[in-house]
Amino acid sequence: MVDDMKKFLNSLLTKVDGLYSVVVTDRDGVPILKASTDKAPESALRPNFLSTFGMATDQGSKLGLGKNNAVICLYTNYQVVQMNDLPLIVSFIASHDCNTGHILSQKQTLHQMLQSLKGSVVEP
Repeated sequence: MVDDMKKFLNSLLTKVDGLYSVVVTDRDGVPILKASTDKAPESALRPNFLSTFGMATDQGSKLGLGKNNAVICLYTNYQVVQMNDLPLIVSFIASHDCNTGHILSQKQTLHQMLQSLKGSVVEP
């Protein structure tokens, strides 16, 4: 099961042009599954960076607009797309000119693939 998930994540790296890394974490940013290329910035793969989604989504929910589904951050050289699939968070690290819509279109496939993994993650 885990090997199939890793193969799928690695296939995303070749399918989405400019995608450097896909990381599945728990809400606290602890990596569960990861696929990355050598172009992925090491600082973006650390748990303290990956855990920022939880804080950002909590703040976003205070706006009264409903549940936050994704956060997209654009930097000079990179973009980070983090998707909410609680109790899991999927983070994509890509080049600044990667097609963000192509990354977002992977949500449904990822959701189906991660269903079996969700049972092993305990939500507080």
